Amino acid sequence: MKTERKMWRMWKVLSLALSIVLRVYWHRITKKSEADKEALWERIGQQFRQTLFELEGVLIKVGQMLSIRADLLPNGFIKQIQDMVDQVPPSPWEKIQKVLEDEWDRPLNNVLHSIETKAIASASIGEVYQGILRDGTKVAIKVQRPNIKSLVRTDFRSLAIIIWFADRFAPVPKGFINFNMLYKELKHVIERELDFNKEMETAIHFHQRFQEFNGAKVPGVYPEHCTSKVMVMEWVEGFRATDTKALERCNINRNELSERLLRLFLPQWLEAGIFHADPHSGNVLIQEDGTIILLDFGMVGEISRKDASHFQSFLEAVLMKNYEKAAGALGQLGFLLPEADPKSIESVLAEALSFDLEKMKEMDILTAKKEINDMVKDLPIQVPTRFVFLGRSFVTIEGMIHIITPDKETLEIVKPAFMDWLKHSNTSKWQLFLKWMNAQPFFQIVHSVQDYLEAPKRHLELQEKQQYEQFEFSMLENRKTHAFFFSLLGIIGTFSGIYFDRTILWEGASLLSALAFIGYFMTNRKQRKWLKRVKMKR
Repeated sequence: MKTERKMWRMWKVLSLALSIVLRVYWHRITKKSEADKEALWERIGQQFRQTLFELEGVLIKVGQMLSIRADLLPNGFIKQIQDMVDQVPPSPWEKIQKVLEDEWDRPLNNVLHSIETKAIASASIGEVYQGILRDGTKVAIKVQRPNIKSLVRTDFRSLAIIIWFADRFAPVPKGFINFNMLYKELKHVIERELDFNKEMETAIHFHQRFQEFNGAKVPGVYPEHCTSKVMVMEWVEGFRATDTKALERCNINRNELSERLLRLFLPQWLEAGIFHADPHSGNVLIQEDGTIILLDFGMVGEISRKDASHFQSFLEAVLMKNYEKAAGALGQLGFLLPEADPKSIESVLAEALSFDLEKMKEMDILTAKKEINDMVKDLPIQVPTRFVFLGRSFVTIEGMIHIITPDKETLEIVKPAFMDWLKHSNTSKWQLFLKWMNAQPFFQIVHSVQDYLEAPKRHLELQEKQQYEQFEFSMLENRKTHAFFFSLLGIIGTFSGIYFDRTILWEGASLLSALAFIGYFMTNRKQRKWLKRVKMKR
């Protein structure tokens, strides 16, 4: 990539980030209403989306990653970017041919009998072409876009600057967003997708894992033709799982298809190991005989045995109404930030899980999701990426099932699939039975009465504590905001004085800027000490 193009790209990204920060700070200083704030984030989301589509490349993938962080980002922003499609124009064939010949270290006709020069799919990282091997086998050839690694390096330099700036000046409570961790998560996921050898290994794993699964297929891979930039797979044909007209035309039993889809994914979600993290309708195809085809294993999540054990402990604690154990399990899973107060988490869990499940069924799902997101944002919680991927995988499949069988409740589909998984898993039946019995309405009466009597007291104590801490924190944040703007004003005045050759102006502005910077960092240090003191009190 030419230097001028790199600098222009960095300028577009950095100027957008700076404009966002300035607008957000201005809304905070002028104390705009929540409605104005929501409208601002919607405008920012629209501009962010337009910029990503203008720049194309891996930034679209970054946008998709951010769109699943509803636990961290404003709703107005998320709404504008949540349906971003990773689809960009294909590269010129001559460049693709060069990548193939460089990777295979031989002319194309030494490997392929023929290849279609028009891409059948084109995304930010790779493009897919249809080809035929010399032995007559039809294959799908995924090729990494030329110069994508250079583009990624440029984009991540820009992101690193933005993350550094955001970590120090973003108008959010310190500790609420671990910006450095978020940056590492984005970088790890995208760098993994850039290595087609890892995707090949994952595809082989899934192919072997579900080889005996009746009614599902994972295309085979040809490792001898795969490299870090090229992946050759078995060619398969099918239609999208959400194509209801095709389902009708092929006379496929939709209820059975939905159950089979869940049977395919439940082991991935409930057992230690890797799971498909991006099962959208383009990656889940259906053949005319009803066979489910899984494609594209570039984005996967992994649940370790340790995570699976802690997650099981959390579910057990919830079933047994042991909120102390539940909060501990959340901490072990990495959901709680270091300054989180376990007692506060216990209180919130007790309050959140003492609702009437029957009433929850009647709630609008979008309202429920918003309330859950608002609750998460009020707590010292950051959802680890692997669990965000897990949630995304589940929600995507749940939405797909709703389209396939719109007249069925999701729970009606889940129950037989779950019982089938339970039947074939190694989980202790007696333990699950006892926990299930304890969770039934009859056995919950004692728990519910006690929770009901204690809930108002817990709520008041928690509310008073949070209000006092929020007041102290807001004072420190306001001081930092004022110091930041005075330093910015001082910098502008300094450059203006130098430009107009006004010594008094630039000297005075420099002094103002220096004092403001000192004030900012002193307040920031005081705020950090305050956070440590609050943590020690807890």
